[in-house]
Parts: sequence; structure tokens; C-alpha cells
Amino acid sequence: MFSRLDTTKKNQFLEQTKSAREERAYEKKREVAATKLQAWIRGNLHRKHFKADIRKALDELLNVPSDAEQEYKPQLAPALGVYQLIKRLLFIYNYKEDTQRFIFLCRYLLAGMNSDNLKECYVSMALLKAHVLSWIKQLKDVLMLCCDQLRTLRPESHSDMKVITVHLHMLISFTSPNTWKVLKGKAGEPLKPGMNQLCNNVMGHLNSKGLYTLLQDVLTRGLSRSRPVFKHATLSAIMTLAMRPLLAAGFSDNLLSAYLLHILSVPAIIHHVAEVAPECMDQLVTNRVFMKCLNLLANEQSTRIIFNSLEGNYALCMLANLIQLGETEMEGLVDNAAYFMTTVVRLLDCCQTYVQNKKSNLTHWHPVLGWFSQRTDQCLHEAMPYVSRQLQLLWGKKMVRILFSEMFAHVKAAKETAQRIQTTSPSKGILKKAIEKASTKNNTTRVKLASSVVTATCLPCSMYQTALKTLTGLRLDILGGLSYQEELLPNLWYFLQDLGPSCGLKSFLEMLYQAPNSTIHPAFSLLGLFCDLASHLITILDEVEIFEQQKPFSVEDYTKMAAFLNQFVFRVIWSNLMDVKTAAQNDVFTAVHTLLMVLYERDCRRAFTPGDFWMIKEVKMSVFVSELEKGRKSVQFLMQRVPHVIPFKERVIMFRKNVAKEKDLLGLTESAHVSPQSIPVTVHRSRIIEDGYRQLALLNPNTLKGIIRVKFINEQGLDEAGIDQDGVFKEFLEETIARVFDPSLNLFKATSEQKLYPSPTSYIQENHLCLLEFVGKMLGKAVYEGIVVDVPFASFFLTQILGHQFSMNYSFLDELPSMDSELYKSLTYIKHYEGDVSDLDLTFSCDEDFLGKLMTHELVPGGRAVPVTNDNRISYVHQMALFRMYGQIKDQSAAFIRGFKSIINSDWLMMFSAPELQKLISGDTVDIDIDDLRRHTQYYGGYHNNHKVICWLWDILNRDFSQEEKGLFLKFVTSCSKPPLLGFANLEPPFSIRCVEVSDDQDTGDTVGSVLKGFFNIKRRDPIGRLPTSSTCFNLLKLPNYQKKGTLKEKLRYAIHSNTGFELS
Repeated sequence: MFSRLDTTKKNQFLEQTKSAREERAYEKKREVAATKLQAWIRGNLHRKHFKADIRKALDELLNVPSDAEQEYKPQLAPALGVYQLIKRLLFIYNYKEDTQRFIFLCRYLLAGMNSDNLKECYVSMALLKAHVLSWIKQLKDVLMLCCDQLRTLRPESHSDMKVITVHLHMLISFTSPNTWKVLKGKAGEPLKPGMNQLCNNVMGHLNSKGLYTLLQDVLTRGLSRSRPVFKHATLSAIMTLAMRPLLAAGFSDNLLSAYLLHILSVPAIIHHVAEVAPECMDQLVTNRVFMKCLNLLANEQSTRIIFNSLEGNYALCMLANLIQLGETEMEGLVDNAAYFMTTVVRLLDCCQTYVQNKKSNLTHWHPVLGWFSQRTDQCLHEAMPYVSRQLQLLWGKKMVRILFSEMFAHVKAAKETAQRIQTTSPSKGILKKAIEKASTKNNTTRVKLASSVVTATCLPCSMYQTALKTLTGLRLDILGGLSYQEELLPNLWYFLQDLGPSCGLKSFLEMLYQAPNSTIHPAFSLLGLFCDLASHLITILDEVEIFEQQKPFSVEDYTKMAAFLNQFVFRVIWSNLMDVKTAAQNDVFTAVHTLLMVLYERDCRRAFTPGDFWMIKEVKMSVFVSELEKGRKSVQFLMQRVPHVIPFKERVIMFRKNVAKEKDLLGLTESAHVSPQSIPVTVHRSRIIEDGYRQLALLNPNTLKGIIRVKFINEQGLDEAGIDQDGVFKEFLEETIARVFDPSLNLFKATSEQKLYPSPTSYIQENHLCLLEFVGKMLGKAVYEGIVVDVPFASFFLTQILGHQFSMNYSFLDELPSMDSELYKSLTYIKHYEGDVSDLDLTFSCDEDFLGKLMTHELVPGGRAVPVTNDNRISYVHQMALFRMYGQIKDQSAAFIRGFKSIINSDWLMMFSAPELQKLISGDTVDIDIDDLRRHTQYYGGYHNNHKVICWLWDILNRDFSQEEKGLFLKFVTSCSKPPLLGFANLEPPFSIRCVEVSDDQDTGDTVGSVLKGFFNIKRRDPIGRLPTSSTCFNLLKLPNYQKKGTLKEKLRYAIHSNTGFELS
């Protein structure tokens, strides 16, 4: 119908129409957007003006001074207007803009609380029924804003501290009506109940919103630091706030749990309260908070719930606070001592779950708990000294008197009864002894294990045992705090003896018979604690205190103690009451064994027990040795831990058997190989040490244990005649040892008693440590081969060879006399000095004159600037002894011991004490048995046992020579003045006597003629011009065939006193 042109116009028309429609829609959208934008801008401007008007009105009300230092004294307006302004402020409140304004609002409200005009006081709104509900909500919102700001403030900042004080004042003022001025007087009395209820309502709201969490956070930030920042007013306000919910709720379990979790877990909170706000401590005591907390924690489930909500660190802090609170609230502690100790044990057990035995990638060092599986933040570390001070109250004198009160009362009564019997008994002589014996027999067990006094005594013992195991960082402090108390240890000892004969040994063994491997019975905690404390104390006592003052125990007590402990350890293991693995890890057994060894080592240094005291006589040695050879583990354990229970001679035999077994394993005996390999060594007489060191020092220890063939080169450079049949090596060994131990070489130094120890100045010798290690190997070789050498060591050095100095119960001061008796006297004088030690002008340093130059050694870092006082003098004397006996010769001792133990197995040495080790090196100290020597003598050159000269010799030695001369004779022929440990049957090579007719340089050995002449005693000219000589390397006496007994005695005496050996004939 339309033409082609008309179709084109139509399309254009439609396009124009569409475009116009879209433009109209777009314009409409723009109009709507403009309207909205204008509305938003007008609204925003209106809100801005509205907020500005509110803030302006509030600023006019607050009248904030321009000078921040100016005292704030606002002009008070009616409370209703203030209420309405605050309502508007809360509606528009912005943290950034209104924080300072809110602080002054709080100050304004606090100022209004002091107004005498009721209409100006903010709390007067509570009296207006129309507004009371909304006002209460407003008050809660205001106080919550105070709490929110408290969370962000830093107490260490002076300006923030002022704000904290304001907010705390707000919380204090509006959670209790006691300080409201409007309620003062008769008019306010009817209003108090209602206001109290209102405040409780507000407090309940705050508590539901995390008040305790907030207070914990604020307290931690202010107190968990090396120097707390809270002053009296601040801390008092926080503690008052913390108590109010408890008082309002009548100490309900839920709120008390929250108080424990959030307040009493703050590090050292009770310590700081006692120091800064003592009236708050009075409030805690008055309200019996300690007793109520104990009652809650007496329930094991409550304890577990509370602890599971705490980290281990904060559980420890809670325990420390409870301890100080209990020590302050003495009445509650006395009435609830058992609950208190049970609670402490539970909390310690909970902490124990985080305590580790050793360092690892998962542990962190804790100053109180040792290696701990939780990381400790910096603020906690800074607070730990205060926490430690609180924990120390647990083992303070006051606490100990309360916790052990029943034991003290029992012991006092028992002593009075014994004294009364002793003084009133008219019996004398035999009758008196009979009565005493009968009474003793009837009272062998004065207390039964099931009695209440035993239970009451074992409970604190168990608690302290748990503390020792958990508070590893304070272990020494606990041991010292308890053991230094004059009454505790003697009373524990008396009580222990009351358990029956031998300190209740039978009772303890019966308990183990009934439950092997278990020391869970409370009585074992009594035994364990006593042993731990006694070990610690006896270790640091000097000889004056033990043997002269006899405090805290008499020498008789030490003997009884040692007898009981010795029997206990032996019977428990021998009778398999405790298997070896359990015993090694059991705390009680370890404590008993430690005290036993402390007493044994004391007895070794200065005997207080009779002979053969330490040996167990109930078991035959043949049975013991048989069981040991069968490989019974319990017997092997006894040999490692208490070898003294069998005779020394038996242990030496075992030592020699061990050496023989090792030689067999290494193929060093004839039974192992037809001809064992040997090491040839060529040594020049003038360079024995140098040649020996060069050829032997670098050899493998197992090679050194083999046969060493020595060839000497004489002064002329020629080989000396003779084949080494162990004799030449013995001579080489003796010569080497004699020279290296000569103090003039400065490798070793001699004490005033001529005992040897490594020289602290040995470093002036080149390669001194390598040389000392070589010396250790040579001495080890001598002991390995059973060659006794006359080398007297200082006892402290023998102890170091055995490794006992690394024991926790080893005291360097105790062994100091063996090194320097004068220094020991000086240190003992300082230790017991009754005046002010600081008057002596000492420091923790030691001056030493070396080659004319004064050298100062610091005993502790910075020691020359640390004065010695009455408080640290014990530490000083022990540090001085440690330095002199270990510190200054540490490297030298380590080198020597390393060499010695490369030859002698350390496990073999465990069988011996220090004096016994000296015997192993230098022979026995008993009188020389000439008859035993005669029985084991070999004769050459025609001599025989019944030869006239031989009979004269033995007669002279037996009848005419003193013990000293017998020693000189033995030294003359063997180079050592002491007999072999197992008798002369074990002397290597065997002692022999040869008849000689010519001088040593003409002596070519035995010939048929010389033997016949000696045997038939063919008379020749009396060799009165010749002296007896010896070859100590072969233990050989070369004795001329004297014709008169008098000549023999005269020549022999001259020879041994001149120590001529082979040098003079």
C-alpha cells in the first residue's frame, strides 16, 4: 500500500519516536536522582547540624576548660536536662569524635554526685517514674561505654592513666549507692533498698557483658610487668568492683568460679593488693574469700573445669595467689589445711601436664616450671619474680608450722613422755637397763600407718613432693626453704623413727610386698621428702656442723639413718619388690638412694660408721657373685647403684674379671691367639716422656690395651740387653708416671699433704692438654694391667675421675680441705661469721699471683663488682670452692679423665668410691703381710725358702723392721710402698729373690756355678762391701750371700733408706 519511499520515512519516524521516549525516561531518572541526592544532602546537612547542635549544647553544659591542666569545676544543670542531652549524645555517639567529650561528661556526672541539690544529681532520675526505665538503660549504656574505653587504654601512659581513673570512678559510683550524697540523712534511708536493687541490676548487666574479663585485662596490663603502674586508688577501685558481684550474689558458685578464673589468675594480684591497697586485703579476709574458694575447689570436677579454662601459666598464678591469700587469712588456713593441701596438689598436678623433662623444639623455658610446653608471653615473664615470691610462702616457716602442726604436736608429746620416764625412773644399773629395754620392746611402733597423725603428716609431705616435681625452676629454693628450718627435719626424723624398728623398715617393705613397684601409699611421700631435704642439707654442711655442733642430727643419727637406707635399697631390689626400670624412675627410690650415697661419700671422707658397716651380711657373697655372673638384672643394678654392699676385695676381683673378659674379646690373651700382636716401642733413657708420647699418644685405646714391648736406649745410644717379659714395660710405665707427676714439671700440683691434682697453670707447657690425656692413658694402662704405682691423688680429684661432681648433691666446699685446708678454714670462717660480712670487703672474685702478675678471676659474671653480704655469703663460699676445685682446672681435668677412661671402662669405675679408686691405683693401705709375701716369692741363683740368708731376711722383716720400713722395703723392690689389693699372689710379675755374687754391671744372670754355690752355701769372702739391689721392673731383689745376719740387716736397712735400686751396689 505504501510506496518504497513511504517505508523509509516510517522507519525514521519510529526511530525518532523511540529516541524521544528514551530521552524522556532518562530525564525522569535524572530528576528522581537529583531529588534523592538533594534529599540526602539536605538530610546529611540536617544531621550534621543536628549533631553539631547536640555537641554544642553538651559542650556548653560541660564547659570544658581550654587548659588541660586546669582543674575541672563544671556548672551543674538540672539532671533531667542532662539526661536528655546524654540520650541525644548516645544516639549520635562516634568513637573518634566524642571520646574526649565523653570523658568530661563522666567527670561532670561524678561532680554532680557530690552536689547537695537533689535536682542536679544524675541519680535523681531514678525517682522520676516517667523516666526511670529509660534512665536505667541509659546508665547501663554509659557504663558500657566506660568499659569499652577501658579496653583500649594503656596504663603505662600518664594521660591514659588519668582516663582509667575516671572510668573506674564511674563504675564504682554507679554500682553501689553507699557513696551517693542524695541518700545521706533520714530522707534517704527509705530509698536505700530500692537503690541497692537498682545497682545490683546494673552490676548484673555489666557482669553479663564481661565485666570480669575486662577487669582481668586491665589488671594484667597494669600489673604484669617488672614495675607495676597501678597506684592505690586504681587498684583499690578494681578490687572493689571485682568483689561487688560476689557480694550481691552471695558468693554463688558461678560468680566465684569467674572470680577465680579472671581475678585470682592475674599474676601476683594478691601480692600487689597487699603492698598497694592493704584495706582490700582486709576485705578479702573479712569475707573469707580464701575459705570459699577452697570449698569450691575441693570438688575435683570444679578444679578440672576451672583449670581447663586456664592456660598452665595462669593456673600457676592462681595457685600463687591462693597461697598468699591463705597465708594472710590464717584462720581459714588452719581450719581448712587439708582442703588447702589437696587443692594445691591438684593445681600442681594440672600444671604438671605441661611440664617437660627436657628441652625440645616444642618446649620453652619457664622460670618456675622449667621446660614448659606452652609459650610464656613477655608480660608474664616480667611478673614471674612476684609469682615466685608468692610461691615461696608455701615453704615458709609460718606455713610449715601450720601444715605440720599435728606432727610437731605428736613429736613434742613423745619427747616429753620419754623425758618424764627417764627422769622419774628410780632404777639404776642393770635394773634400769632392763626396764628401758622392756619399754623399748613394747613401744617398737609408737604410731600406726593407718593413724590420723600419719595421714596428717603425709599430706603436706605429698604436697611438697609434688611441688618439687612440678616447680622444677624453684626446686633448690623449695629444698633450701624447708631444710634450713631448724624444726622440720629433726621432727621428721623423729617421726620416721616412730614408725617402728629401723625407721619402720618392715612396714615399708610390707607395703611393697602387697603392691610391688608402687610407692603410692602416703607414707612413702614422708620418706621421700625427708630424704630429699636431708640430702640437700647434709651436702652443704661442713665438718664442724656435722661432727662438732652435730646439728641438726647427731653422729648417732647419721649412723641409724645410713643403716636404714642401706637395708631399704638393698632389700627392695634384691627381693624384686621393685623392678630395675621402675626403681630407676621412681622418685621415692631415687630420693632414698641419693641420701644413702651422700652419707656413704661423707663416711668415705671422714668415717662415722664402724668397720664393715655398709656390707649386707644377710646374703652370702658367693650367692651374690653367682647371681651377678648369671646376669640377674637386679644384682647388676645393685652393683651399679650400691656397690659398697659387698666387700671391696670382691669388687676388685670383679674388676680384674672384667679386664680379663675384655682382653679375651679384643684377642689380647694367649687363649685367644697363639701369639697376640704386640706394639714395639723404642725409648731413650733421657727422653722417656717425649719418646713414649710420640709413639703411644695417637694409638687407638684398644691397641694400647694390648702388649707393649719396650726397648730402652742407654745414655751411650746403645740398645740395652734383655727381652721385655712385661718387666721392661713396667719400668717404662713407672718411669713415665714418676716424671709426669713430678710437680716440678707443672702438669700436676701437690697439696700441703703432697696429694696431686692437675696444675691450673699447666698451660705454660706446650700441648699440655694432649700431654695430660696421654698421662691419663698411661695411668689407665697401669690400672688395666694391675700394676700399682705410688701416685697419691687429692680426694677431690679422684671424685672428679669418678664423675661424682656432676651430682646435684655434690658439694665442692665439703671436699675443699683435700685441696687447700687454709682456704677451707677461711671460707668456713666467712660462712659462720656472726657480724656483718660486708665489713670484710669481699667480692665475688678471686685474685691469683702468677709469675709476678696479679690475675683476677670472676666467680660470677661481673663478680668483682658484686659485694659479699650476709645474704649471699653461702653462695660465695660455694662459688669459690667450685672455682678452685673445678673451674680453674676444668680443661686439664677433662683431658686427663678422657685419657684414663679411654682405657678403663666408666661402668667399672662405678663400683668404687674415691678412696677405693686410690687403692686401685696405688695398692692397699693395710699393714704389709710379710708371711703372704714369703708364700708367693720365687727364688733364683741357688736361693730357696729354707736357705739361711732367706730365713734371716724374713726374720728381719718380720721382727726388726717397723711398718714404715716394711713399706720402704716394698717400695725398694716393687717401686710401690703398698701391697697389691688382692694380696701378693696377684703381684705382677711375682716377687723374686736372686743370689748375686758380682756387681750389677758384671751380672750376666744365673749360671750353673753360681746356682750351685748359692744352693750349697759354698763359703766365699763375706760381701760386706756390697748392698742389696733391685730391679723394680721385675719385682726382683738381688741379694748378696751374706755370711752374717747382722750384716744383712745393716745393708738392707741402708739400701731401703737410700732408695738405691740398681744405681748403687
